[in-house]
Amino acid sequence: MNVVIAIDSFKGSMTSLEAGESASAGIRRIYPDADIAIRPLADGGEGTVDALTLGCGGTRTQVCVTGPLEKPVLCSYGILDAGKTAVIEMSGAAGITLLSETERNPLYTTTYGVGEVIRDAIARGCRHFIIGIGGSATNDGGIGMLQALGFDLLDQEGIPVRHGALGLRDLAVISDSHVLPELKECTFRIACDVTNPLCGPQGCSAVFGPQKGADPAMIQQMDQWLSSYATLAGKSFPETNPAHAGAGAAGGLGFAFLTFFHATLESGVNIILEETHLSDYIKNADIIITGEGCLDGQTVMGKAPVGVAKIAKEFQKPVLAFSGCVTEDAKACHAAGIDAFFPIVRGAVSLEDAMQTDHAKQNMTDTVEQVFRMLRTFQNTK
Repeated sequence: MNVVIAIDSFKGSMTSLEAGESASAGIRRIYPDADIAIRPLADGGEGTVDALTLGCGGTRTQVCVTGPLEKPVLCSYGILDAGKTAVIEMSGAAGITLLSETERNPLYTTTYGVGEVIRDAIARGCRHFIIGIGGSATNDGGIGMLQALGFDLLDQEGIPVRHGALGLRDLAVISDSHVLPELKECTFRIACDVTNPLCGPQGCSAVFGPQKGADPAMIQQMDQWLSSYATLAGKSFPETNPAHAGAGAAGGLGFAFLTFFHATLESGVNIILEETHLSDYIKNADIIITGEGCLDGQTVMGKAPVGVAKIAKEFQKPVLAFSGCVTEDAKACHAAGIDAFFPIVRGAVSLEDAMQTDHAKQNMTDTVEQVFRMLRTFQNTK
């Protein structure tokens, strides 16, 4: 029995590796000598650093940077390819989970710390970057990050604008005269699974602003400021395109990467699968195991388990998925390559109890055991 396990994290419950190890334990109860490869998985958001660092044999480091409300935070990131590539989650420096609900206010939250992490990686010799930009607390169009990297963002008086979206209100000059010189040697692959433009009804302010603490008046103001920012950027950077799919990601951080760094915005799942060479493991497997915290109709919209299933079907491999919960519309996953799925919760319990890590691990192990017990039964009756 040759099994490949690639399960996304159960957010707030199990990491990708913990879920994989728990599934492996269930298989070994039935097939003690099984050849099992556990491959870390993520979708470009939380867990991206872990997945790529583990999956590519990299190392982790950390740096103290400016948090979203300018308080110091420790941000961990990965280094791959003998020090040439950095893997960063912007949420580690400017994420919404770094703030309490009462602290959320995109007028003041900044991406400055993201730029500081990039600076630190450049100082360590990295010139290639893979950056996940999900989970941001910001709506500053990436100007904080740009300031940290040496861009001059000035008001009418030639004074640097303040941090946060309020800085966009006063922005009159954008210059790269003092930018970090090593940036011209750097490449950026941005893990981004949203397609929102920078401005308008589907822009970052309107769609994501409320969850970051914005009220209707703030949303209208920030949208106008971002539009003016894009117009100003276009005067010096002719490739500026605020309508580009994903420009509105992370409160306009996607726009900053596209405009000032010529970055590529890519599916986070595809980056993970490509960089960890999952297909090399799948092609010789008998069964593929995947899953995520909640399997539902949204899973087929480019989430990690379907990315795994797509590769598996290229090699005609069966795919089983295990999830904390499964909704009615998860049936769409069958057409996307997941042959069967199984919820691991084994009784009527509270969500809090089901998400406790020890309980989740045990439920995963026990459920996978029963599925593989069934497989063995049918094998023995052939």
